[in-house]
Order: sequence, then structure tokens, then C-alpha cells
Amino acid sequence: MADLTDAERFADLVVEVGANVQEGQEVDILADLGTEEVVRAIAGAAYRRGARFVDVWWWDALLKRERLLHARADTLDYVPPELGARLLRLGEERGCRIWIIGNPQPHALDGVDPERAGRDLLPRLKESSEVVLARTTNWCIASWPTEGWARQVYPSLEPDEALERLRQELAHVSRFDEPDPAEAWRARVAELRSAAGRLTERAFDSLRFRGPGTDLSVGLFRSSGWHAGTLERIDGLESIVNIPTEEVFTTPDPARVEGTVRATKPLELAGSLIDGIAIRFGGGRAVEIDADSNVDVLRAVAAKDEGAARLGEVALVDGSGRIGALETVFWNTLLDENAASHIALGGSYEFVVEDEAERARANQSEIHVDFMIGSPEVDVDGITGDGDIIPVLRGGAWQI
Repeated sequence: MADLTDAERFADLVVEVGANVQEGQEVDILADLGTEEVVRAIAGAAYRRGARFVDVWWWDALLKRERLLHARADTLDYVPPELGARLLRLGEERGCRIWIIGNPQPHALDGVDPERAGRDLLPRLKESSEVVLARTTNWCIASWPTEGWARQVYPSLEPDEALERLRQELAHVSRFDEPDPAEAWRARVAELRSAAGRLTERAFDSLRFRGPGTDLSVGLFRSSGWHAGTLERIDGLESIVNIPTEEVFTTPDPARVEGTVRATKPLELAGSLIDGIAIRFGGGRAVEIDADSNVDVLRAVAAKDEGAARLGEVALVDGSGRIGALETVFWNTLLDENAASHIALGGSYEFVVEDEAERARANQSEIHVDFMIGSPEVDVDGITGDGDIIPVLRGGAWQI
């Protein structure tokens, strides 16, 4: 048998370990143009696992640019209903979703009016939140290198060198460079679950983040558990929904967020690059939103609905992961959020809240925007119900 290509080996990792494709499933793939090689390999791997049908939605950021530049302003929120209906049907049939990010046109939205850009969140569909919360699909998001993305991440390198460096670093953070990537992920998931278990046992009333430009208190529900590594479909089928993943996360109390926070990494949001984010929270809401670039995009997204300006997630990332150690800004939220602790504006993962009354208070929104607030300079403390202050992260190292 011929040796497998890198694309074929990575496809096996995504299909078997990440998405956990099952016999007879329909598999939907969302993929950036420029990732054709690995997407075809993923389709082949899914069919070998017994998939009934593999459907691919190719995404072209340059087409989105044309819409944002020339479409009537009152049409920019419109999404054909059959796109959402397709996703909901996949959930009803317990299908599988895979998203391959290649970011081949990182500057596609340069020069676009930020307010217009903030109204069109495609390729993300609002129905995706419904499917995630209902836990009706097994799924996985992963990244594959492209020339355009490599030039963005390593602008000082020659194009061929940049692409090769991106290949190597993505292989490393995805544990694709290990002799047995599946075993490497089982070991890492066990470590993350151990950390999540220790946090759940502590049952903190709130977390406090303190660092340069940041002094933020995030209240927690009494019955919120911490999760990590994998998510379970409603029938118990597990998948590693992010490759790579380095976080432990929970659902905060959206009414109890106070203070100021400054992002420690830039954010890519629906094709726009936002740097220097600074937000002040009062009464649980983001009452002031600033940024060094494209702030109107973030402001427009945070005004999408009633819950868009409140928190739906808080996640902690320690320094033992592979992404942060590289000190590379990937301009890709999947990767950058797993390099540093982060919070998310918008919809919450309600299923991590055990108490029914508290679950009903979890934040709801059609958006979910993660941005990074952690670094070795940001201390994280847990506050108990009695007011005791317990160090959680110092210099990126767990203290519990």
C-alpha cells in the first residue's frame, strides 16, 4: 500500500479522532477555497468510515467582499432560508459537520465599510447556535495551510518559506507531527479534563482577571461545570470539536460581569481583523467597546440582539499547550483562542449548567464571538462564596 500523503493523514485525524464520523452519516463540510486537497482527502476518509453522503460548501471571501461593497445596505442581514434549514435538517438526522479553515484571502475585506461588514456574519449561520446547543451533530473545526494565510502570519519570510513554516506549526499544534496523533490527543484530552474537574470541584462564585489594561470580574453560576477536550452529542457520541484545543470552559452568569478588559491578541471576525480591543462592562453588559482597528465591526456585532453585548463563555488556557508557546499570532480565532484565556460575547453553552433555573438565565444570542484576554502577565483568581481569593493561574501555570 502506498504511503499516505500529509493531507490523507490529516484527513484521517479529523474524520476519525476529531469529528468521529459514523457509519451511515451525512457529512457536511464548510471549507475555504484553497483547501481542496485536504477536503477531498476528508471526503475519502469519511466514505471509508461509511458515510452515506459528503456535501461540501465552498467559501470564497472575495465573493463576500463584492456583496459588502455593492449590495443594498438593507439586504446585508439576509441569508437564504434554505441554508439554515439544511443545517437544522442535518441536526435532526444526527449528521456530522466539519469546517476547514484556510484563510487564503486574509485581506479580502480591506477597505470595506466596517459597519456594513459587521452586518454580514457569513459563513456563520444563526442556526449553528441552535444546533450546537441542542447537541444534535458531532463536529470538528480544523485548519489547513494556504499561501495567502502564510503570507499574513509570516510577512518577513519568502512565500515558500512562509508556507512551509505554517505547515510545520499547524502540524505541531494539531499534534499531527506525533507518531500516533490519536494517542497524543487522548493524552491531552485527559489533561484538560483533569483541570476542568479541579475547577468544577472548587465551585467558585466568580473569577477575577488582572493584568495590563484588565481588571475584570466574571460571575459564575453555582451549578456551572467546567468542560474540556470533547463534547458529547445528545446521544453520548463524543467528538473533539476543535483540533487543536487547549481550553477549559464554562458558562458565566451574564448579569454579573464588571470591570475593564483589554484583549491580548487580535481577533479575526467574519473576515475583518480587529486589533487592540478594550471593553468596559457594567451590570453584565459591554457598555463601552473600543479597538485600535475596525471597532465598528465589533460594535455592530455586539448590537445584533439583546444578548450580544453580554458574556456567554469564559475559558482558561494554561501555558502547557502548544499554541501559546510558539508566540505566533495566527489571525485565526480557532488557534489564537487556544493560545490564551478568553471570553465570548453572545450565546452560551447552556448544557454545562446543571440547575434548571440557572440554565434559564444563561445568555442567549445568535452571535458568539471569542476574544483573547489571557497572557503570562494576566493573573486569574477564583473567588469563593465566602469571599476567599484562590490563585488559579499565575504566569500561565495552574495553581490548583
